[in-house]
Amino acid sequence: MNEKTSFSKRPGVQTLLVSVLCAAFGVFLGFIILLLMNPAHAVEGMGAILRNFFKYDNNITTLMYYFGSAIVKSVPIILCSEAILFAFKAGLFNIGVAGQYTVGIIASLYTSVALGWHWFFCVLAAIAAGAIWGFFSGFLKANFNVNEVIAGIMLNWISLYLCNIILGQETVMNVSKSETYDIAEKNASGLLPGFLQGVFGNNQYMTIAIPITIIVAVVILFVLNKTTFGYELKATGHNKEAARYAGMNPKRNVIFTLMISGAIAGLAASMIYLTGIEHYKISSSVPGMGFNGIAVAFLGGLNPIGAILAGFFVEYLTLGGQYLNTNYYNPQVADLMVAIIIYLCGFVLFFKHLFSQIGKNKAVKKEVQE
Repeated sequence: MNEKTSFSKRPGVQTLLVSVLCAAFGVFLGFIILLLMNPAHAVEGMGAILRNFFKYDNNITTLMYYFGSAIVKSVPIILCSEAILFAFKAGLFNIGVAGQYTVGIIASLYTSVALGWHWFFCVLAAIAAGAIWGFFSGFLKANFNVNEVIAGIMLNWISLYLCNIILGQETVMNVSKSETYDIAEKNASGLLPGFLQGVFGNNQYMTIAIPITIIVAVVILFVLNKTTFGYELKATGHNKEAARYAGMNPKRNVIFTLMISGAIAGLAASMIYLTGIEHYKISSSVPGMGFNGIAVAFLGGLNPIGAILAGFFVEYLTLGGQYLNTNYYNPQVADLMVAIIIYLCGFVLFFKHLFSQIGKNKAVKKEVQE
């Protein structure tokens, strides 16, 4: 009995339970919305969203192809969430991930399409661009105490306008289609190498972005929990003055944290655009990937491995909307469900704290009774 109680009190277990609860409640509210819109087809509609590409279960090749595409499209939101949770663990709220992701788009696509660089150097360029953009927020925070949220928001919009200007050039953008050129046609060496493409129905978009994403998550987990550098970053985030008294350099750690977070966000952009599955189009709004990454980070319990599962789940629901019967529902119902889950993610830490308090109260009562 005591073993079961101690197991349920573990932070990781509580985080998992709370995350599953929030996701399930979001799906339930989505079903209620379907009922209100069209009661007769609500069960069918929810089934289409949840079943998703498994509708092709009679053709394993097609099923695996779409499964692979879902994995590919979940990579950027997973990496953005990793960038956010890395900074958050160090006491910083890097809302500027959206901008760092955007400059990653600029660097990866311009070097690949316009300059004809090899994919390896395109990825390095994206990482460097994100790190530099993160440096700006870190420098302002460390030296002038400018809140990283304010600095990040301003830099997000600057990066968007730069992206539209630079990638809007004819050397990069196919004006007739209003989107950037296909990398495979312009510079095949700029595409990421394939990974298990045969397993996933010869999906040409399955690349080394998949193992790289997993490696990044493992490295973050190791650095934060098993290294002196990670300890210093977390210590600085918890209490700068105490960290300084202990001989650490708070300013340097703040800058390094946001640079590393920005580098991961820049990497996220290269891991999707250098597969060729997406093209950049002139946009009037900052990519939502950076903001959605906040929700995924919290839904994953601020754990690098949990973020992988949470990111795929969110992308799975998003893609599920395309299987809705448009005669009865707008495909954006799935986006609404994701938005609800994203909203609920804000309560993950609250519910986790609530569960902990309930457990403590029960323990206190038991001790009093004994």
